[in-house]
Amino acid sequence: MKNRLSCFCLLFALGGFSYGLIEMLWRRHTHWSMVITGGLCFTVLYRILRGLGACSLVFKCLIGSTVITIAEFFSGFVFNHCMKLCVWDYSGHRLNFCGQICPLYSFFWALLMIPIDRICRFLDRILQK
Repeated sequence: MKNRLSCFCLLFALGGFSYGLIEMLWRRHTHWSMVITGGLCFTVLYRILRGLGACSLVFKCLIGSTVITIAEFFSGFVFNHCMKLCVWDYSGHRLNFCGQICPLYSFFWALLMIPIDRICRFLDRILQK
């Protein structure tokens, strides 16, 4: 699939759907804003992982966790603070920052990078044909 727009749409849809599903399994509900955030994160992570090549999985997990945590902070600022949607609140978690991000979920994002790395490598083989 050489068309960039088609590739972006596929990655965005896969990331958005997958993250929405993870939220449904974890929290028993999700929000449309998380589908958008998940789609954007997965698309960005795919591009980053392609560039990292043979780096260690630990490094990829750290990079991915950082990207997702930053995306979570900015989407939280937009959806929770500006739009007042109250999608999530980490205020009850230790070391949270403005109730939008916390170390516990950054750790979860690092673990999530393990299957994301495998999926991205698989997709890379398919999309580059």
